[in-house]
Amino acid sequence: MSPEDLNNAGPDNEERAAEARLTAFLQDAGVGARRFSHPPLFRVEDSRAFRDSLPELKEGAHTKNLFLKDKKGALWLVVCLEHRRIHIPDLSRALGAGRFSFGSAELLQEVLGVRPGAVSPLALINDIDARRVRLALDAQMMQAEVLNFHPLHNHATVAISNEDMLKFFAACGHEPTMVDFDALEALAAARDTQPKP
Repeated sequence: MSPEDLNNAGPDNEERAAEARLTAFLQDAGVGARRFSHPPLFRVEDSRAFRDSLPELKEGAHTKNLFLKDKKGALWLVVCLEHRRIHIPDLSRALGAGRFSFGSAELLQEVLGVRPGAVSPLALINDIDARRVRLALDAQMMQAEVLNFHPLHNHATVAISNEDMLKFFAACGHEPTMVDFDALEALAAARDTQPKP
């Protein structure tokens, strides 16, 4: 897809309908959000590059969102600061989970109703009844006043306060587990500096 195609692309009808439902849910829950349209952004690197041209999006924390499945079949949505270097086995131990693997695109669509590249904690709106997904949050990320996420597609970003995100999780019936990602990174760094046997 050319850069011109990317600039002209927008969410499809299904994605627009999903975002409209999300917007209504946020309003009903008393959650405020500011929306910024942009070309589709699939990776953290895409988002970083685009933010240089949109100063409004430089505010607040930007995230990395991982949809994981452990060996026991439990599903996890892990949301952390975008710069985090994650050692997945350390993360699974911190959460008391089985060995993690990435959930498939089909499972992601089935459970959270989004496609790869659009994973967001806002997709928990699609897991209110079944509550199949466990939520893990970067504790340091939650100290940021503003958090930025995709609104169920990757053609826009919404900025929401950390307090309102907690209000959203409560409205969805998902109790987040806070994870000290600074400690996880320190653990990985210490291991990396140990001499090899």
